[in-house]
Amino acid sequence: MSKKKLDFRIDQFVVYPAHGVGKITAVEQQEVAGTSLELFVVLFEKDKMTLRVPTYKAIEVGMRALASPDVVAYAMATLRGKAKVKRAMWSRRAQEYEQKINSGDLIAIAEVVRDLHRADDQREQSYSERQLYEAAIERLIREIAVVNVADEAMAAEEINAVLTSRAA
Repeated sequence: MSKKKLDFRIDQFVVYPAHGVGKITAVEQQEVAGTSLELFVVLFEKDKMTLRVPTYKAIEVGMRALASPDVVAYAMATLRGKAKVKRAMWSRRAQEYEQKINSGDLIAIAEVVRDLHRADDQREQSYSERQLYEAAIERLIREIAVVNVADEAMAAEEINAVLTSRAA
């Protein structure tokens, strides 16, 4: 095993684009097709899922450290903004929202939450809109909770307060 410096360490929370916030629980060696691979073992507690990511590929696949408090503040400011809904067909917009959610980029995820959030007096959301909104807000809540060392309920309250204050 080479002694190169790893980009991440055990017990560090990371964001994996397609799955959100997870925690590195170990670094393992595994034999794959006759080659020894070094892997980060990432646990996604809430989804009861474990992912093994080759250490040399972690950055390439978009795995990243948690957002800094500055990025979280910017994400919250993004939520305060006015929803920007393009005049494209829903299927096209849905695809863009999905890409933003799976990018793992906190600001892009905040944009999806902002654009799909509905105040009580606004028109109903379609099932697919609701699904995308739920996926985006879930990712946002998880990361903000871990960054702010708070529980998810507190993070959700903070996000909802921002979203409802802009509607007023």
